Amino acid sequence: MSVRVRYAPSPTGLQHIGGVRTALFNYFFARSSGGTFILRIEDTDRERYDPRALQDIFDTFDWLGIQWDEGPRVGGPYGPYFQSERTALYREHAEKLVQAGQGYYCFCTPERLEKLREEQTKQKEPIGYDRRCRSLTQEEAERRKRGGEPYVVRLKIPLEGTTTFHDRLIGTVVHANKDINPDPVLLKSDGFPTYHLANVVDDHHMRITHILRAQEWIPSCPLHVLIYQAFGWEPPEYCHLPMVMGSDGHKLSKRHGSTSLIEFRNAGYVPEAIINYISLLGWSYDDSRQLFTKEDLEKLFTLDKLNKAPAVFDYKKLEWFNGVYIRERDKGKLKKELIPFLQRDGILSNPITEEEDRKLTACIPLIQERLKFLTDASQWVRFLFKDLPPYPAEALIPKKGSKEEARKSLEALLTTIDQWFEKDPQKSEEFLRTLSESLQIKLGNLLMPLRVAVTGSSVSPPLMESIQILGREETMKRIQRALQLLSE
Repeated sequence: MSVRVRYAPSPTGLQHIGGVRTALFNYFFARSSGGTFILRIEDTDRERYDPRALQDIFDTFDWLGIQWDEGPRVGGPYGPYFQSERTALYREHAEKLVQAGQGYYCFCTPERLEKLREEQTKQKEPIGYDRRCRSLTQEEAERRKRGGEPYVVRLKIPLEGTTTFHDRLIGTVVHANKDINPDPVLLKSDGFPTYHLANVVDDHHMRITHILRAQEWIPSCPLHVLIYQAFGWEPPEYCHLPMVMGSDGHKLSKRHGSTSLIEFRNAGYVPEAIINYISLLGWSYDDSRQLFTKEDLEKLFTLDKLNKAPAVFDYKKLEWFNGVYIRERDKGKLKKELIPFLQRDGILSNPITEEEDRKLTACIPLIQERLKFLTDASQWVRFLFKDLPPYPAEALIPKKGSKEEARKSLEALLTTIDQWFEKDPQKSEEFLRTLSESLQIKLGNLLMPLRVAVTGSSVSPPLMESIQILGREETMKRIQRALQLLSE
């Protein structure tokens, strides 16, 4: 039987790290086993539905470079792939359960249910439905339904016994039926299904063979198994993935830092780093290898190498992965990725000009090794595109130097610019070394005022190469401005 797996997000919020990992594990399992990866949009919660969240799902997959085999945009034999377009199917199956004696109509009003909850709370009893309508005869229920009374469809949970399911990762799980939510609603009064009914019906009709999802869904699994049994269907194979925790041992959340993928994108992470690192949260190929491309994982991923223990999300480790992938990046691709961040920071115009394009192309080799995030580029290249912000005269003076020495250095550099500008960096450095000896000024003390004058900082990309990009005229202007500052 060919593997068929699905990722089924609800468009009610942004895609977060846990959900993205679930999507990746399903995708890689499908690819490595020659199976099918399905995207299904579970949008039956119309009150919380957010079109921006739906777009975020698509944007997330596009950015990661992950393509589903069946689902929105591409179609497939078991569509539609939006649950809101499948409501007739859910109503039909809810009615089948009632007719088979596995479900029943419930006419209890919201007011009665609220009063029941209040009474149960007051008596310190378990909160749950009291099965009042379960004893209605078929005739009475049909009469009230025809009379126009609002109703829901509930599942008849067995009053005794246990429900068992096998999980690929954690083994056999046995659950007492008395501990399952008493007769949960499957079809709401507005005709929309609850998550549990829609989920089971769709997984069956879409021929899903394996369900890979987070361990937080384990408590719902006995209920889903009971729904499968009520229909007389065989459940898929379950594999509940290890939790993703923060460094404090609690479930990863905003208090630990960024959790939604859009936050990581905006912070300057690249998709290869996200894919590589997230895929190692609860899965490992061996004890040593860390770097995996998407193509590697499409071949190597297996369920047998999943870990039972919770995975700890390490922001520093992800930062390391990000730096590795940025440093290995094709320079043309890196340039394309940097442009939106530089435009966001007001460094490049939109659209980018020819002169800006020339400068950016030239400076990529100078900064690539220094980047941990795409957002780091702004601090390294701003001086090449924008006027320098004000800085104090003291910034031009080396630690063990003097104001007079800084002035002397800059004057000598200005008068000899034609001899060290427009040379290759090695020849420029040879000339400047000779100049420092003739001035009896250490080379570091000669170059430090020049670096600050040109870049506005004592830390910058390689200086001579940066000056070549900046141009002779602008370099002269900045040295003159620095000299003026020292004379004031």
